[in-house]
Amino acid sequence: MSFFKNLGHIHANVSATIEKVAGGTVKELKGLFDSDHRHDDPEEKARDAARTKILEAHRFKSFSTERDGNICKWHVDGHDFMWALSELIDSAKEQICIMDWWLSPELYLRRPPALHPQWRLDRLLEKKAKQGVKVNVIVYKEVTQTMTMSSKHTKDALEDLHPNVACMRHPDHIGSKDSIQFWSHHEKVVIVDYHYASIGGLDLCFGRWDTHSHPLADAHVTEHDRTLFPGQDYNNARVLDFQKVERYVSNQLSTLETGRMPWHDVHMTIVGPTVLDIAQHFIERWNEIKKRKYAELERYTWLALPHNLAAAPNEAISSHPDLEVWQQRGVKYKERFLRHGSYDEQEEDPEDHKHDPNMGTCRVQVCRSISDWSHGYLPEHSIQNAYIQLISEAKHFIYIENQFFISNTKTGAAVVNQIAGALVERILRAAKDGQKFKVIVVIPEVPAFAGDIKDASALQIILGAQWRTINRGGDSIMEKIREAGYNPEDYIRWYHLRAYDRINGPYHTFIKEMEEKTGITFHQAQVALARKWIGKIDESWVQEDVAIKAPLPTKDGLVEEGNASKIEPVKYPETEEEADQILAKFEAAASRKDDDVSDSVGHHAMQDTTALHDERWLGDEAEERECYITELLYIHSKLLIVDDLRVIMGSANLNDRSQKGDGDSEIALVVEDQDMINSRMNGKPYKAARFAATLRRALFKEHLGLIKPQHCEPETKDIVTSYMTPVPHPHKDTTMSKEDSLVADPLSDDFDQLWNGTAHKNTQIFSEIFKYVPSNNVRSWKQYENYVPKVKAGHVGHADMPVSEIKDKLNKVQGHLIEGAVDFLVEEKEIVEGVRWSSYDPTLPIYI
Repeated sequence: MSFFKNLGHIHANVSATIEKVAGGTVKELKGLFDSDHRHDDPEEKARDAARTKILEAHRFKSFSTERDGNICKWHVDGHDFMWALSELIDSAKEQICIMDWWLSPELYLRRPPALHPQWRLDRLLEKKAKQGVKVNVIVYKEVTQTMTMSSKHTKDALEDLHPNVACMRHPDHIGSKDSIQFWSHHEKVVIVDYHYASIGGLDLCFGRWDTHSHPLADAHVTEHDRTLFPGQDYNNARVLDFQKVERYVSNQLSTLETGRMPWHDVHMTIVGPTVLDIAQHFIERWNEIKKRKYAELERYTWLALPHNLAAAPNEAISSHPDLEVWQQRGVKYKERFLRHGSYDEQEEDPEDHKHDPNMGTCRVQVCRSISDWSHGYLPEHSIQNAYIQLISEAKHFIYIENQFFISNTKTGAAVVNQIAGALVERILRAAKDGQKFKVIVVIPEVPAFAGDIKDASALQIILGAQWRTINRGGDSIMEKIREAGYNPEDYIRWYHLRAYDRINGPYHTFIKEMEEKTGITFHQAQVALARKWIGKIDESWVQEDVAIKAPLPTKDGLVEEGNASKIEPVKYPETEEEADQILAKFEAAASRKDDDVSDSVGHHAMQDTTALHDERWLGDEAEERECYITELLYIHSKLLIVDDLRVIMGSANLNDRSQKGDGDSEIALVVEDQDMINSRMNGKPYKAARFAATLRRALFKEHLGLIKPQHCEPETKDIVTSYMTPVPHPHKDTTMSKEDSLVADPLSDDFDQLWNGTAHKNTQIFSEIFKYVPSNNVRSWKQYENYVPKVKAGHVGHADMPVSEIKDKLNKVQGHLIEGAVDFLVEEKEIVEGVRWSSYDPTLPIYI
């Protein structure tokens, strides 16, 4: 009888599934054939008209206006920003709002993790929730067939913390009237008490935390507690994408054989009235998703707009079509910027929510990319409008850092956004006027996708789109400038970033002996360490082994190819106590101290007090040669700096997905600081804006190796620099330093020689030692086959090169700047030509 009972259950489940799928298909078809269903009746049209009127009244046709009185502070790389963010979150009294493309609850905001267990993101949010703070989170709901972020794990892990935590996932992809296949929520925003906010390129997820030194190595044979990148946080997306991220200790790379992919990014923290506009963006998104998905669930409360219209009746928000409804039904939290009377009212605020309004020297405007699928509104592309206008109005110099560079110089083509056209127009205007004008663009060498460049179609499409923007295909920037009779390299150049390191992994002369003494492999110790830090785990996968992947030699010197890797299954400890025992036993088996050997040496590319020649090695020369590695330094910034006066910083890439409005949802801030500093431009005295100029100088100094290494070790745990604290605390003033003077004037001949000379020298050294790709030395697939060394990904390309020569060459590397590989595969015309680039290709928008 039980058999038939089970069969009955199976039949019922199948029937329910069929009904659900069929119903979902009907909903999806309704959405497909009625895509305007939120904008077609008279009331909806009136609401759209009210919003459009607000856009038309603002610069860049943005939903928000320019606001004075803000304090803005930039943060370069994850080490500094995430420490600052930990302070902001810890200061929360009422509410924390987070929007993210990917959020890893197990992310450590302060490191080394062994010394900062309480500063893991989920533990910090749990602490605040228990104090009564409401935590509202929106994360992108990924297409699970193609992406590995596991927003379900994010939602489950966060909501299990406390009832005060609510996490929404959006959009749905199958079986919904609002089904979305291609686009993503891409903003990276945190708002604390509608008082502080952060915006930029850094997601709160694995793989993003990094120091200015950008180490590739993190193997600590005898002192595992010095580890900086625990579990899946040690990642190289060019070798292996994240796998099963809900299983923090699983699917790791071998830290003995594969370097991590370092991550460069910029973010900012802000306090001031513009935070209300950032909050408005969040509230609109939150309420729209609640209406669509969570209307009946009490955990997800409606939110009211915080603006005090009694104090500021002329605010544009007074015309917002949803203002009154949300005020009536939504929770309203305190705001501190639109107030009656004087600053005295702020005396009631907590100490960490007070700031001197006289410090607010930044005029800031919020711009965004939104549309019906993401926000329930008609499309807004004010970020693209801001890029085009600021480029057009540039007088001297433009600096761009971005993850992508895909645009167009003509209309009616597959790529829609016109940022490239604005650059060409401005450059040609300068050329015709005989004006000295320069554009510097820094982008990654290749997208961060696993796969051989020759075989991965997605990589080729994105690279092809970028090359069609830069120098190929007939309508590129360089071709248009050359067509007008000018040398494009006199005005615009592209660059990348690359790093080197040495893994402390003398296997045959040291680690193997420890393994034989203990019966514990290094990878078992590696997994035990991750298990030690994960804390409570899901019992459903207690028996699962961890897959450690190590690369084998392949024909592609940049990434693994196919199944060209060995996998070592490792059973992870079931308890933290067992993990501790494994680590203690393994470390105790060391036959010698390892203090004399550095666990990372890449910091010698910065202003270190010692040289690479000073680094000791206690194994043999062959082992040391095998442990030298290189990897591209992945640029994830979304940044524009114009004339050292104006900045656009946010989440938007320079491509159609981010810029056209009806693709990915994005947010950015346009910052114009009124605090002016003495500087120089083209050899003449020049007044520059402090925020813009100091940010650009900080970036240039890092890229050129003109700053001290940033060590993150037990010995430095009590050192908190001004760059690690959030607003309103100012940066240390370095504007009069020698290093600042070297990069202060981006148009001077001395700077040009320093920048291009460093890039050229670094490029030559990396090419000679590692023979990496992409490279301007490789112009065809035939040359590619002959050029790429048959070695493990990122390792030295010459088996007979003496270590002394490797050290001698790498010791001359300064910073991470290298020349742009714009002529890589330039003879392979099919990459940038043909039917693929027709505006009728329905799959192309996914990539561009």
